Amino acid sequence: MTTLANRYDIVFLFDVTNGNPNGDPDAGNLPRIDPETNYGLVTDVSLKRKVRNYTELAKGEQPGYRIYVQEGSILNDRHREAYKAKRPDDETVEKAPKLNPKNGEEAKAITKFMCDNFFDVRTFGAVMSTGINAGQVRGPVQVAFASSVEKILPLEISITRMAATNEKEKAEREKNGSDERTENRTMGRKHIVPYGLYRTHIFVNAKLAERTGFGEADLAHLFDALKGMFEHDRSAARGEMASRSVIAFKHASPLGNAPAQKLFERVKVQRKVGDDLYDLGSPKLDNYPPARAYADYAVAVDRSSIPEGIDIIDVL
Repeated sequence: MTTLANRYDIVFLFDVTNGNPNGDPDAGNLPRIDPETNYGLVTDVSLKRKVRNYTELAKGEQPGYRIYVQEGSILNDRHREAYKAKRPDDETVEKAPKLNPKNGEEAKAITKFMCDNFFDVRTFGAVMSTGINAGQVRGPVQVAFASSVEKILPLEISITRMAATNEKEKAEREKNGSDERTENRTMGRKHIVPYGLYRTHIFVNAKLAERTGFGEADLAHLFDALKGMFEHDRSAARGEMASRSVIAFKHASPLGNAPAQKLFERVKVQRKVGDDLYDLGSPKLDNYPPARAYADYAVAVDRSSIPEGIDIIDVL
């Protein structure tokens, strides 16, 4: 795999319509929100999960693209694979409850096995010292929390179920008669955001990529995942989610040619009302209805006076 020779800083915009982009289990699965600002939040963990899911669908069991953090998997069994590969004649490896590298050279070999075989370890890193010790990896790709570009107002929607759970419940409904059936439906709740445009920043460190083996092909796959991961994550709870824009700032050198925040400031999102554009947070927007579609926003990239050594790539 071709080694990654350039640092990348990425702006990723995605939106949700009538769905819950990331429920908070500590708040009854309400959409995550900053209580001080009422801006919506989506965790880095949620976004990385979608990248992993897309990789499973797109790559399957293709060598080098297996997923380490996978639903139902036992992480220590993944670590044991590395020890089996490095100690093929050691019969104790199969049953040992704990394993540790014999020396620094073996420790590097075991961690390298994990990076070579598991895309998410090579990309996001992992702590793999749980009993069967496969070391720790700091991933070259780091994802920040996503935040909505404007305040959101989550809605709680009441839903009902007509079908009975068991015979006893069915008999009670029939006893009540048709006039009272509406009072005996099973009630439930779901939480949605009517519309929200979210923005996150992603950092790709070329120097850390050298250590894990994250290469150009992995970067291309990451871009594919950002473009298509919501297309394969449909559910009633999610509503309609879509990737809207992926803008990558490519540095000429591995260490970078400009501060990331200065580059991110070049990507500006504004509210569009008719033919007029307003900065987000402008008091004038209080006179207009809230945004309900991506068409209510304008995204612009300042391409003037670009720092030397920086290329802007419109991935999406």
